[in-house]
Amino acid sequence: MLLAVDAGNTDTVFGLYQAGTWIHVWRTRSLVQESAVFYETTLRLHLLEAGIAAGEVGTLVLSSVVPPLTPTLQTMLKGLFGKEPILVGPDIFPDIHISIDHPYEIGADLIANAVAAYTKYQRNCVVVDFGTALTFTTVSGQGEILGVAIVPGLKTAVKALFANTAQLPEVPLVLPDSAIGKNTTHAIQAGILLGYEGLVKSMILRIRNELHGDCIAVATGGLSSIIDTLWEEFVEIDRRLTLDGLRIIGERVSTLKS
Repeated sequence: MLLAVDAGNTDTVFGLYQAGTWIHVWRTRSLVQESAVFYETTLRLHLLEAGIAAGEVGTLVLSSVVPPLTPTLQTMLKGLFGKEPILVGPDIFPDIHISIDHPYEIGADLIANAVAAYTKYQRNCVVVDFGTALTFTTVSGQGEILGVAIVPGLKTAVKALFANTAQLPEVPLVLPDSAIGKNTTHAIQAGILLGYEGLVKSMILRIRNELHGDCIAVATGGLSSIIDTLWEEFVEIDRRLTLDGLRIIGERVSTLKS
């Protein structure tokens, strides 16, 4: 059994993988002020409810884009399972080469996305991750991370608009029928969601043009299914792509160590 931990800016996801499937996926808030005991208690309760003993977990993989939270989760995993987790970084997966100016600046989750996309498709691919940030990670068919583009995510954009304007309400992320808003909620939904639709299409087109048209697109992230008018842009929408990348990394590193 493998446990993958993906610590993001908003949530931390725990995924348990066994016999070819994710048997459990749990999500909790990423709270940097909390101690290792808090996260251990949270994870212990999940394991208890699932009837799984800590000793059944063989491989631990940790991805974190929240530096203050990384040592907390490392301590928690070591204390709960009695072993160090595999910490994802730019040198963790030998089949992936990172061709950017500063490889240690790339997020561990984006490395996991690239590993999963390369392993599955082995061709030029842009992974569009709809999370706290909206990211475009381009990986070549030879396993080279060519670069990344980053935009504030959908919820981040809505919250920023709400926080900095006195008269605008926070609105649900529901795709409107028209780009011409008839009320405040509709106007925000039109601007944000239809605006992001155009942004995503434009970015994918630009990336494809830079790669001479040879590039597929894959979507992931918790908000990847909201803008359904984008679905035709992607060969697949896989909300567990990041977890699959962490699994692949964990399996490879464990094999190399044995």
